[in-house]
Amino acid sequence: MSQLLWPLVRFLLLIEVAASVNFVHHRYEQLVQALFNVHNECPDITRIYTIGRSVQGRHLYVLEFSDHPGIHEPLEPEFKYVGNMHGNEVLGRELLLQLSEFLCEEYRRRNERITRLIWDTRIHILPSMNPDGYEVAANQEPDAIGYLTGRNNANGVDLNRNFPDLNTFMYYNEKNGGPNHHIPLPANWKSQVEPETLAVIHWMRHFNFVLSANLHGGALVANYPYDKAQEQRSRGYPRKSNTPSPTPDDKLFRKLAKAYSYAHHSMHQSPTCGEQFADGITNGASWYSLSKGMQDFNYLYTNCFEITLELSCDKFPPQKDLEKEWLANREALITYLEEVHQGIKGLVSDENNNGIAGAVISVHGIGHDVTSGDQGDYFRLLLPGTYTITASAAGYRPQTVTVTVGPAGPSLVSCAE
Repeated sequence: MSQLLWPLVRFLLLIEVAASVNFVHHRYEQLVQALFNVHNECPDITRIYTIGRSVQGRHLYVLEFSDHPGIHEPLEPEFKYVGNMHGNEVLGRELLLQLSEFLCEEYRRRNERITRLIWDTRIHILPSMNPDGYEVAANQEPDAIGYLTGRNNANGVDLNRNFPDLNTFMYYNEKNGGPNHHIPLPANWKSQVEPETLAVIHWMRHFNFVLSANLHGGALVANYPYDKAQEQRSRGYPRKSNTPSPTPDDKLFRKLAKAYSYAHHSMHQSPTCGEQFADGITNGASWYSLSKGMQDFNYLYTNCFEITLELSCDKFPPQKDLEKEWLANREALITYLEEVHQGIKGLVSDENNNGIAGAVISVHGIGHDVTSGDQGDYFRLLLPGTYTITASAAGYRPQTVTVTVGPAGPSLVSCAE
């Protein structure tokens, strides 16, 4: 195809896709209808389920994409996107609805990239974690929406300050010895969290998520753990830190954040929204320190690596900007999703080839372990390189192997205990 003709074809394809998408703000009933519309269009690769209800009784609906919806296939990673955690930060909610329709439409068009993604990944999309807060924000006049109006849930609680504080235990363990992964929850944790937070925690416990992103607004940057600084010296909201608080997987988190920022139309181009972020990424604590956030909780309690995506300067952008924002984020949303297919994965089994759940996968030199799921399969995101991997489980002899991870797809490393 000639160099002149190909850009024209790509432009026409873009117009065809854009024309089929409804670029409007969706109230709760419209959001639910949009999810069911996608499911009705692609019933063989989608499933709708609810993880619970909000304070005011609205369902927290999830749309799943998979070649076998409702089933975990061994060695197929689980991925999640979470939007609208803060009710007044709405772009993520709309982008996830657009993404859902896009995945369905492109699968039906037999787009090879999207088809492979759905065949090889189980994708979970929660467009709104805080539907009650959204309705408060959406009820305001467009020109009169307060900066915090609708941010919290119906009980007035900021859901991104409502997860059990595992960072405090982690920092104590760093000084005194102890793990920084799969940290047990405090005995009274259920009485301290909101219904939406409780639903998401149960969701995390039910699925062995590998990679995740939490979509926010009010800035333009990809933010990675840790969010909470080891020492918070200043008062006020937010607590400015400027001192990074890196995880043992800091280089990997930087790569994940850059995958989104450089695939985005302009996130990597600093300054954005009046702030300076090199490469369009930041360590959370370096930006400002917050306690009881969701992305740190993912890393410290589960096998999931999560980053927070701040996607627009305007928390509630005008409807006329939604198409532009979708086109700015579309490639980044797909590119980041593809990042789940890196590192190593495998099966941990006994002498009878039965999968061993809860086996610990350790990487020499990186002080953060992951565990195998119910069927014995595990996933460990890693950068390209050579690693020494140890699989261990109670009652079995540990197995250690050396593996080289390349840049194209995960390496298969299975262990028989």
